[in-house]
Amino acid sequence: MTTVGILGGGQLARMLALSGAPLGLRFLVLDNTADACAGQFAPMVVGDYTDQAALDEFASKIDVATFDFENVPAESARWLAERRPVFPSPRALAVAQDRLAEKTLFRELDIPVPDFAAIDSRAGLDAALAAIGTPCILKTRRLGYDGKGQFRIKTAADADAAWAALGAQADTVGLILEGFVRFERELSVVAVRGRDGEFRAWPLTENWHVDGVLSASLAPAVADEALAATAVAHARKLADALDYVGVFALELFCRGGVLLANELAPRVHNSGHWTIEGAETSQFQNHLRAVLGLPLGDTRMLGHACMLNWIGAMPDAAPVLAEAGGHWHDYGKSPREGRKVGHATVRADSAHALAQALARVGVALGRQEQVAPVIARLT
Repeated sequence: MTTVGILGGGQLARMLALSGAPLGLRFLVLDNTADACAGQFAPMVVGDYTDQAALDEFASKIDVATFDFENVPAESARWLAERRPVFPSPRALAVAQDRLAEKTLFRELDIPVPDFAAIDSRAGLDAALAAIGTPCILKTRRLGYDGKGQFRIKTAADADAAWAALGAQADTVGLILEGFVRFERELSVVAVRGRDGEFRAWPLTENWHVDGVLSASLAPAVADEALAATAVAHARKLADALDYVGVFALELFCRGGVLLANELAPRVHNSGHWTIEGAETSQFQNHLRAVLGLPLGDTRMLGHACMLNWIGAMPDAAPVLAEAGGHWHDYGKSPREGRKVGHATVRADSAHALAQALARVGVALGRQEQVAPVIARLT
């Protein structure tokens, strides 16, 4: 029986383990916290990702390794890759961990991207502000996620505050200044590439964020076929350039009918959770198929789907489960402000039926504000 090792024990690892059970797979999770939620479904090695003893134990018990999140130290991934197959590759992980390397690769592949500049000093910030203009966003090159490690600069007068907030990290994780995109829509393409180079993508997804955290995802996004084809073509360029194996997400801004790449997530992705019930093959199942060298599954949609993220605490499940296409996912985490603790997916055969179901769920849970932009897009 094959054992898949997962570096990181959050909800993504948990859902990978659940998806892999029908394939007869075993899992082993390495995480630095003993109560990681994936540990409810798979045995764990508890230790830091740079702990040599933990890595030795982990490597000795698995056949292949993958990731739950992209901030696993690249050097640990490289060490592991010398002993076991690791997918996606440490190179893909390293590129996605560094916003400067990521944006540079986008540009090299002729994938449109907002203006950006590396920042290594206060004077460098001033020079970049003069070149890029405001508004813009100062970000850490590494370790930022869900809106963390960012400071929005509205005018040049905000430069001092931005440097005070993030400047100390210029010599550690690095900084990058990015032009602010006044986008009309946030989109993502979730795709998968197999060991043999086979490539498939799920329908384009539209996303809504609140305070930098994903709130809702809708698929298929209401977009013209040409736009969707362009998004998929960008994703394929990236996958081929990195010789990528597994599922990944390319996050995009849409402005005036033009797609601008925001970032690459080298793993199964929050905006692809709807695929569990809304697609022929979920992102989790296809990630495992890719990592194991198995044939990829069909990515076609089953109607229309909306994923709603639950942040901080779980609401009442009953209104979602009362819907014919309602599906509930509790990650088994304790409540905490800002923490992703679960999600729901509502699926329907038509856009109209999905809008009606979301309206009922929104009213019953007092979440009208969360579902309103999705309903507006559907109608």
